[in-house]
Amino acid sequence: MKNLVLCLGAALLAQAAPAQGAPAISAQRMAHDIEILSSDAFQGRGTASAAEPKVIAYVTRQMAAAGLKPGGDRTKAGRAWTQAVPLARFQIDGAPKISVSAGGEVQALTQGEEIAVRATQTGATHVRVKDAPVVFVGYGVKAPERHWDDFKGYDLKGKIALVLVNDPDYETGEGDFGGKAMTFYGRWTYKYEEAARQGAAGFIVIHERGPASYGWATVKNSNTGPVFDIVRPDPSKVHAPIEAWMTRDETVALLKKAGLDFEALKAAARTRDFKPVALNGVTFSADYDVAVKTVVSHNIAGLLPGARHPGERIIYTAHWDHLGVGQPDARGDKIYNGAVDNGTGVAALLEMARAFHKAPRPDRSVLFLAVTAEEQGLLGSEYYAVKPVYPLATTVADLNMDALGVNGPARDVTTSGQGGLTLQDDLVAAAKAHGLAFTPDPDPAAGHFYRSDHFSFAKRGVPAISFGSGEDLVNGGKAAGKAAHDAYVRDRYHQPADEYDPHWDLSGLASDVSVLFDLGDRLANSREWPQWKAGSEFKAERDKTQAQRK
Repeated sequence: MKNLVLCLGAALLAQAAPAQGAPAISAQRMAHDIEILSSDAFQGRGTASAAEPKVIAYVTRQMAAAGLKPGGDRTKAGRAWTQAVPLARFQIDGAPKISVSAGGEVQALTQGEEIAVRATQTGATHVRVKDAPVVFVGYGVKAPERHWDDFKGYDLKGKIALVLVNDPDYETGEGDFGGKAMTFYGRWTYKYEEAARQGAAGFIVIHERGPASYGWATVKNSNTGPVFDIVRPDPSKVHAPIEAWMTRDETVALLKKAGLDFEALKAAARTRDFKPVALNGVTFSADYDVAVKTVVSHNIAGLLPGARHPGERIIYTAHWDHLGVGQPDARGDKIYNGAVDNGTGVAALLEMARAFHKAPRPDRSVLFLAVTAEEQGLLGSEYYAVKPVYPLATTVADLNMDALGVNGPARDVTTSGQGGLTLQDDLVAAAKAHGLAFTPDPDPAAGHFYRSDHFSFAKRGVPAISFGSGEDLVNGGKAAGKAAHDAYVRDRYHQPADEYDPHWDLSGLASDVSVLFDLGDRLANSREWPQWKAGSEFKAERDKTQAQRK
């Protein structure tokens, strides 16, 4: 999902020296916020869980202490601190019965081991698929503007499709999808939506560590527990009955039983001429109950009203949720504390609010928005963008913070993906003023641009970026930064081991917040409206509301 980093050694928590007259940023306060929010008492901050009121109480208390006003839903008494986000919650009830049959031989698949089946989000309370034919559909992409169609009119009704993760360009870095940088077609979320459009009984995404950008533990932990969606009038339009992942090894073995070679099929799928390939003699079966209910979660909103142009606003976002309580790890730990992901972002959001409270009141308003259900598919930010508390047309920019650095100061900053907008140029300038370089997303193939809450704003035209801490560490350079990132993704990302460490060096985090403060403060005291650059897929949507911006 993100540019993620992990501390390799201990250092004293420090304060970032104020730059250009900005208030001092306290690493100590952020450490305290992270420690509290990622403690076992908050039970992994699961969406709509029993811990949610505790999260809301803590965050709103800190916002109020920072001098913010409630910035959420309107009530009879005024604004609330929250925006209600109605969600549909789905959870498999009991152990699902899953199997494949090849050549008459039936093999049971264990949930979380060979396969990770998500609770169906169609609204059905029971799923039963019996001996559905299995078809390999390459990357599962239908992109008319690129003259690409992996389906070629193949009828997938009643069938299960095996689909590769990422884009057709991933392996070679060349082709019709822009090279190594993932497009939205490479995201598993797109592939599941396409399954519904194709009328398939289901899509099973084949997990490979490289193109997915994370290991099987992340897949298992993210997909076998409760899943959420916004409340839809007809969820079957965007969800097929079966949405699942399967390990590469299991897929290779299954294809072999059908007389097919995985690598040969994958090579064929990289070409425009690819056609779906049926796995002769192979079928898929599943039988399980699903508990369905509607719940209400909340975005948390604190507002600093602008002095001269209060109807225009900069938004800082960070998601407060994580995975809650789930499957135990090897230590028996079931609590997914989410210290880095995204205790760091919420702590930065709160510290940013404190800094703005200490600074002169800005001309434009600043909204500090802690969103829910990011881990469920950016649902909290999606809901805000669909039903904004404040008009998107007069929202200057969204600056998102997700899984920031805890490994000491770096010489650079980055963003999640390349958005093609002047706001990123503004960030580069703000970083330069702090003596920091800008490094483009070091892993564009991971599709980070589509995996953080800024994307909900971007696709509706609002200039938006997701800030990332740099990996060129002052102590150890790029090699140490990459090693820290890789260790985090391998050992802690979406795992119970993402816990607070009192030995972290948060001086780099303090520096990052200083950069983001300066960027937001400058925008809040200017008449600038950041723009999408020519060729951006989001420019046309923003241009529709140009007349509403003065």
